[in-house]
Amino acid sequence: MATGVIVELQRNSPNWATVVEDIVKLERKIFPKHESLARSFDAELRKKNSGLLYREVDGEIAGYVMYSWPSSLYASITKLAVRDACRKQGYGEALLTAAIQKCRTRNVQRITLHVDPLRTPAVNIYKKLGFKIDNLIEGYYSSDRNAYRMYLDFDASQ
Repeated sequence: MATGVIVELQRNSPNWATVVEDIVKLERKIFPKHESLARSFDAELRKKNSGLLYREVDGEIAGYVMYSWPSSLYASITKLAVRDACRKQGYGEALLTAAIQKCRTRNVQRITLHVDPLRTPAVNIYKKLGFKIDNLIEGYYSSDRNAYRMYLDFDASQ
């Protein structure tokens, strides 16, 4: 099972540049160029309504999750990524759970995300944590790659 502490990247953190650089390297390894936020990662993180949680293992970033809350009604999981060597150890689920909790502190009613249906482990984690498939969006990533739009709703009384 995943060990270690999930850390929230703070905008004024002295290690901001180092963490962002490490995450950009991981981003480039995991995602195809047209899906990668590597070029705009720093700018995305500096937006007022965004956040990033990460976990280090043995001095390296094991994984990260980026989220945003564009309105008071919903939040979005923008990226969830785990280093190949750290997969199937609970890191992705732990990061996603922490991001859901962060989004909940904003009192949003829904969290949305997009995921390639062929990324079965990711789809399974999302489903395990309560996300439901809303729609299949054809050509979302590229002309031959689709995406599920998934959502997690919260009861207003929760």
